[in-house]
Amino acid sequence: MSAHPIKVHTQNKIPEMEATQIRIIDKTIVLPTLPPFHEDHTLALSHIDNDRNIQVNFRYLRAYVNSHPNPADPVLIISEALSKVLVHYYPLAGTLQRHSQDSRFELFCSAGQGVPVIRAVCNQSLDSLNYLDDPAEKFLEELVPDPEYEDVLEHPFVLQITTFACGGFSLGSSVYHSMCDGFGSGMFFNAMAELARGASEISTKPVWERANQLGPRSPPKVEFPFHEFLLLDKEFSPYKGNISNLSIRECFHVQDEALERFKGLLFEQSGGKKFTTFEALGALIWRARVKASKFPSEEKVKFAYSLNIRNQLKPALPSGYWGNSCVTMYVQLTVQELLQQPIWVIAELISKSKRNATDEYVRSFIDFQELHYTEGITAGKGVSGFTDWRHLGHSTMDFGWGSPVTVLPLSRNLLGSSEPCFFLPYSLAVHGGKKDGFKVLVSLPETAIAGFRAEMERFESKL
Repeated sequence: MSAHPIKVHTQNKIPEMEATQIRIIDKTIVLPTLPPFHEDHTLALSHIDNDRNIQVNFRYLRAYVNSHPNPADPVLIISEALSKVLVHYYPLAGTLQRHSQDSRFELFCSAGQGVPVIRAVCNQSLDSLNYLDDPAEKFLEELVPDPEYEDVLEHPFVLQITTFACGGFSLGSSVYHSMCDGFGSGMFFNAMAELARGASEISTKPVWERANQLGPRSPPKVEFPFHEFLLLDKEFSPYKGNISNLSIRECFHVQDEALERFKGLLFEQSGGKKFTTFEALGALIWRARVKASKFPSEEKVKFAYSLNIRNQLKPALPSGYWGNSCVTMYVQLTVQELLQQPIWVIAELISKSKRNATDEYVRSFIDFQELHYTEGITAGKGVSGFTDWRHLGHSTMDFGWGSPVTVLPLSRNLLGSSEPCFFLPYSLAVHGGKKDGFKVLVSLPETAIAGFRAEMERFESKL
């Protein structure tokens, strides 16, 4: 084959210029335009919100081109829209605290709470910085808030608006994952974008009801063998000893035509089994990264991914529910098993794992959390986290300047993995709005990235 499903993305080298500088101008607390409640109160989170594997700070970046002849001030417009939307989404201005009995999170809401908004400027234009599309650039970290743990609990949502010399701007978001997942944060930002574009009301009203919708049964009943891939160890944290400072982010491109040929090859090898893009590429990337990381052959490794269960539940979650509505699914193998089996077999295991996501599985997972939360539930070591952002709407969020030209997650801790893999839509400006394929963002230790590239190239040469 002349084209490969994945190829290393090589950025055009930015010409020599003045060093990129990002300067913080000020930090304000944006309050709701109207008091959203009259008395201080505490809101319960669901058992899925309290899953220890998502007690992490999620950070991501959007970049927008400002091409209007008389450009409006994005800081002013977005701050005003935030103030309006907080009337509906006021919990994002609340404070997380631990419940005294079991250390689960709950949310304290008090009058006068707001969301911190950081205003910053950059001395370069977006085009000179390749529209922020290179995940290896270290200055990107300065465009997204990265609060310490205590600050995260006080302000689980922080926004940074950075304007560039060209008039364009970026939105850097820091959201504590226990508050919402990618789907829920997308609902919030879409509501804020509606108001920024001039709407008088948001189209979907948010629903909290977390303990009612996703609380444990009485008595709890666990019908699935979670103990086969989840451990009870209160001392273990998948993010302790995080080597993120030594890891490298890199983008690989996926082309539609070559991807279909790859899936066709798996169809032939498997005797007629069809696999989704996520299953096929997930299997390929998981095996390549484990081999490149040189784990011991008998060590157990896990493929972890989030699966939306909004419609699997009976009854389904309300359309305005914006809490965490995914459960983490796992495929577990020893390193030897993973490396010796054909890719289609691994893809089939991923496919089969999806079938577990029934109402009973979700209810059992919640009950397992109820029974064993204080003992420390963890997926252990060797977790490779995968998440698909292609269809969450993050690439079409319009605050009045059109869709973002770049959407880039910067989090390294997710789903029990300190090196997650993201499937992402293309950046519109950099890639001319093309619809051919998408990109895969991987994060790997510096010692493993060369081996990972070699594994991918070795596979491509066989196509």
